[in-house]
Amino acid sequence: MRLEINGKSEQHDSLRTVGDLLRRYDVPPIRVAVEVNRELVARAEFDQTSLHEGDAVEIVTFVGGG
Repeated sequence: MRLEINGKSEQHDSLRTVGDLLRRYDVPPIRVAVEVNRELVARAEFDQTSLHEGDAVEIVTFVGGG
């Protein structure tokens, strides 16, 4: 399936959910916010939120510092 991830078109055939996508990129779910088609996905719903052909996904990573 073709997804647009952070503005970049990518092919991912084995992904079914937002949780799968985060695991694929080794992104800890506790430190990110995710939107699918401009809708914010609750962290508790990452593994239940399905991805579909053509979905636009934005992953924002929180970074601490000083």
